[in-house]
Amino acid sequence: MTQATLPALLAQARARYTQREIADHVGKDIKTVRRWEKGETPCPAMLGPALRLLLATGNASSARRTGTPARFSFIDLFAGIGGIRMGFEAEGGECVFTSEWNDFSKKTYLENHGADHTFVGDIVSFPAEDVPAHDILLGGFPCQPFSIAGVSKKNALGRPHGFECATQGTLFFDVARIIAAKRPTAFLLENVKNLLSHDKGRTFDVILQTLRDELGYEVHYRVIDGQHFTPQHRERIIIVGFRGKTSFSWDDLRLPEQGPRLASILHRTDGGEPRLPWDDGRFFDHAARCVQPKYTLTPKLWAYLQQYADKHRAAGNGFGFGMAYPDSVTRTLSARYHKDGSEILVHQGEGQRPRRLTPRECARLMGFPDTFRIPVSDTQAYRQFGNSVVMPVMREAARIMTPHVEALLSSNGEPAATPPRDIALVA
Repeated sequence: MTQATLPALLAQARARYTQREIADHVGKDIKTVRRWEKGETPCPAMLGPALRLLLATGNASSARRTGTPARFSFIDLFAGIGGIRMGFEAEGGECVFTSEWNDFSKKTYLENHGADHTFVGDIVSFPAEDVPAHDILLGGFPCQPFSIAGVSKKNALGRPHGFECATQGTLFFDVARIIAAKRPTAFLLENVKNLLSHDKGRTFDVILQTLRDELGYEVHYRVIDGQHFTPQHRERIIIVGFRGKTSFSWDDLRLPEQGPRLASILHRTDGGEPRLPWDDGRFFDHAARCVQPKYTLTPKLWAYLQQYADKHRAAGNGFGFGMAYPDSVTRTLSARYHKDGSEILVHQGEGQRPRRLTPRECARLMGFPDTFRIPVSDTQAYRQFGNSVVMPVMREAARIMTPHVEALLSSNGEPAATPPRDIALVA
């Protein structure tokens, strides 16, 4: 990128974004962007890669702020750092309400998505009637044990019961009470694969009974492996539902048979690593063209992990560290990755100690663009990405859901709702 072409690149960005959006993106103030645009101050070299990233990965919310109407509205529950939101924004959706209780996750969320709508912490104490109207409810709700004691007894006695009897005390209950109160056209819920087998399948049976029988939604679910889109084996169950009859089918998913490999997300040591102003050398030393040394395991930790693996191998167990190579797919990134990095250790050559992924590489492993900012410590960043979703999976789910949502919305203005049965919400 030569100095002479930077003003032209800035002009391209200004055709799509406001001066405020560009200033926020590159970490400068509006006056600085205005001086660049007028030619009063030369555009700095860092502006080139920053604007390329903005033009290549700018999301639908930015486009809407410049006049493009949203295709649908949605709320983001148990939002984390906004991975599900980003998938649905990419398909033209607009977020109208967010809930996330963790202060560190909230910091990352606000840094990347802003808050031009209601943002609450704990959804448990928030009245369902105060949630704004929306077309799609999104939620990566935590899986908690469900208490179904008493339901069979009530059935035997012929006493009516609603979903609150089986789900009260769990965070799924809060999803159900909001669906019952607001009756969105559709929902998407995400959870770990083991939700299917939890409590010998009884937990999932309660969820399906609640969504289908109690709330009256057409429900579809499928386990999807993130390795179709990023170099990580990460199986998650996705549950979608519609308030009306549809022809929705998971067969419409576009899942590449051969996904990318680890090399595609690693920092490039050949001089091709983009300079991200918001990272500012935190993860990668551009002068030395190498990952910062702090991510290489210490001799003591590396010795411990090898001894631990040898001990369990001798006992016939499969426990141990997971070495990852440029042409491989990693194990699942977990929220505990900050402790020792053992599930994904990057090979650095024979005789050399391996290293952890950097938080920027973790972001890429989850499908987040390099425009995504990481304003928290490494420990918190590892926890956040380990708890997040593979964003391209969410975008693909949004892609196949959206036509059915729009069809229901355009059917006489509103889909024919199936009234919920025996719902008696408790405060």
